[in-house]
Amino acid sequence: MTVLTNRIKNSRELIQDKETKELLSRSLKYLKSGYPVHFIGPSGAGKTSLALALAKKRKRPVMLMHGNHELNNKDLIGDFTGYTSKKVIDQYVRSVYKKDESVTETWRDGRLLEAVKNGYTLVYDEFTRSQPTTNNLFLSIIEEGILPLYGSKLTEPFIKVHPAFSVIFTSNPAEYAGVYQTQDALLDRLITIHVDYKDSEREMLIVSEKANLVMSEARAITNLVSQMRDHCNGDGPSLRASLMIATLAIESDIPIDGKNSEFQRLCLDILAHTVSQCIDDENPISNAEEFIIDACENMRVYEE
Repeated sequence: MTVLTNRIKNSRELIQDKETKELLSRSLKYLKSGYPVHFIGPSGAGKTSLALALAKKRKRPVMLMHGNHELNNKDLIGDFTGYTSKKVIDQYVRSVYKKDESVTETWRDGRLLEAVKNGYTLVYDEFTRSQPTTNNLFLSIIEEGILPLYGSKLTEPFIKVHPAFSVIFTSNPAEYAGVYQTQDALLDRLITIHVDYKDSEREMLIVSEKANLVMSEARAITNLVSQMRDHCNGDGPSLRASLMIATLAIESDIPIDGKNSEFQRLCLDILAHTVSQCIDDENPISNAEEFIIDACENMRVYEE
């Protein structure tokens, strides 16, 4: 159980090679200067891990928030959640009976308000999955240093942003399903950095370290997944697929051997659906499975 827990924890940690460290260093300077950072790139490229690693470097409490189309001002700012009643009975003088009763609404801060008030580092993951009207709040936060308290019935119309507050955005490209077009006014205020898949050598190092694989086996798996991406013209399975194959092969004692039937089955389960999405014919799943099996059969594990 301890080994499995450590492996899960290790899989979430960002492997910081020279290029990644340099990117984090630059991004931290931007945040310290008061500019929000926005990591954009394909699914599985490591945007969220980068954002969390960057947030950790600020040494402030971190608030993680996920974008979705139902997110609204009540979620971000807060809302009244019910009523609290208070009753006081005074019979200090025996012949006099006095009762005071009051009812007040109970308020609960939303995640954005909590972060703004306390100077947290907010990681707004996949923010373009929220509706642009919801994200308009960030225009006032970034430009004017205030959070408007729209529709809250609070006495103050806004709250000032804590000087230590900072926000890191992540998003997928506009062509992804479920993604809204972000307003130019917001993008104009962010430092947007494109994050792409690692090159084959860096992917191999990440899989080797996170899954505790020897370099030769890690290279064989990442080369296999890279073939799938090339087949899909740059889309297709991400680094996550390589990590899944490596981790499950170890946990299930499946040899990393392309001719092994169990290994082939594992690769089919993890890769077939994604690869089939980029095949335009009558039998995409069958063709995807055939391509994966052929790639497995020709897979080589070379000694380093």
